[in-house]
Amino acid sequence: MARFSFFGEGLPGIDLEELKGKLIVLEGSDGVGRSTHIGLLKQWLENNGHAVLDTGMTRSPLAGKRLKQAKEGHTLGGITMSLFYATDFADRLENEIIPALRAGFIVLTDRYIYSLMARAVVRGADPEWLREVYGFALKPDAIFYLRVNIDDLVTRVLQSTGFNYWESGMDLHMGEDLYESFVRYQRWLLGEFDKMVETYGFDIVDASGTVEEVFPRLRDRIQRIIERNGHAS
Repeated sequence: MARFSFFGEGLPGIDLEELKGKLIVLEGSDGVGRSTHIGLLKQWLENNGHAVLDTGMTRSPLAGKRLKQAKEGHTLGGITMSLFYATDFADRLENEIIPALRAGFIVLTDRYIYSLMARAVVRGADPEWLREVYGFALKPDAIFYLRVNIDDLVTRVLQSTGFNYWESGMDLHMGEDLYESFVRYQRWLLGEFDKMVETYGFDIVDASGTVEEVFPRLRDRIQRIIERNGHAS
């Protein structure tokens, strides 16, 4: 019996029994350390003999570059942006993630459909429509939700990249002040993530500490996922 399944009808022509790898997702808002932890996990896994693919949003050869260019214009509508992201995800799923799983890789993905759905919901998309749009997605082996409170998130963003247009929800016209818009938008997003915890089985990781504090906890949980049902290096 296949270990993997799709959320809906799934992609055509995929034999799920051929997928021998592990699909591990890191979710959470910008600034929680997803990329840092993905890099550390990749190094740790490869040092222990595992083949690893790391991927993330807007990295599709088909749509990623055009999506980034479209966002620079600050003119994308909600539905258009959702379908653009879905195209990027579908291309990576079919041409990167599934082939890697078929080859027995551990796939680490920096966000998955959950961020895409949360962002779309706060922009007015119908949740049922989104579930149908992403029905072709594979259900992951594990979803680790790196969670911080809004105050910690603001501090981290200020100390790193600073506020940007889209991550501050400026397209939602909640006000002209970038800081206030960021706080309102991110609080809204965190609320959507919290609703998904039970629905999708998120494994919550308290990401409020330092990387040195958080990484060992995340690494130990992933070790258990790898050992579950066995995994060929």
